[in-house]
Amino acid sequence: MPTLLLVRHGRSTANSAGILAGWTPGVDLDENGRAQADALVDRLADVPLAAAVSSPLERCRQTLAPLLAARPELGEPTLDERFGECHYGEWTGRPLAELALEPLWRTVQDHASAAAFPGGETLRALSHRTVAAAREWDEKIAAEHGPDAVWLACTHGDVIKAVVADALGLHLDHFQRINVDPCTVTAIRYTPLRPFLLRMGDTGTLRGLAPRPRAKEGDAAHGHGGGPSGAGSSGDAVVGGSTGTD
Repeated sequence: MPTLLLVRHGRSTANSAGILAGWTPGVDLDENGRAQADALVDRLADVPLAAAVSSPLERCRQTLAPLLAARPELGEPTLDERFGECHYGEWTGRPLAELALEPLWRTVQDHASAAAFPGGETLRALSHRTVAAAREWDEKIAAEHGPDAVWLACTHGDVIKAVVADALGLHLDHFQRINVDPCTVTAIRYTPLRPFLLRMGDTGTLRGLAPRPRAKEGDAAHGHGGGPSGAGSSGDAVVGGSTGTD
């Protein structure tokens, strides 16, 4: 099956301001985020991409813009709302320091499967829609581009954490143990038996994720060829994803 590269958007103005952006329109990359997006072009230079999918939010589309400019054969990214940020409802646009004082914060931290954002969605719903999107797109890419294809989805911190938790067989209540910084790349290869987490939160060059030459017939049983080679000090996760470092 293909390899999925989950790219978290570069650092945004909301990240640097400590605001939970959610689906707030007009949240752009900050200066650091724009530099991260530019650097993504070289980081992925040796990795062929079959397709690019994106959350519809500006910060994700801006993160992909330099990469797609360098890869005109990919065209415009396909926007899929299922890869969009969690709908945080009444929490949207509020400072994280203020939200940490809310009683719901402890539920989000310690019992995510029971967390329901007022006027928004549950973290269970976020997990269901994002995992379904990842798996459905992976099957579509396999059918159209073959089992060794690599494809990319630019999305958000909590989305990536939910997909990684599913890939690792973690209960959603444990997904806050996963940290995803801005413009990092997390790679998952789905197989008929189980997903494999190949990279998580990678900030470096990703040439190792390029497909390898197909194995000879006699090597197939040994798995050779085809796919790629193989929080705060308080302990609380930042809702929506950490802001990274300069």
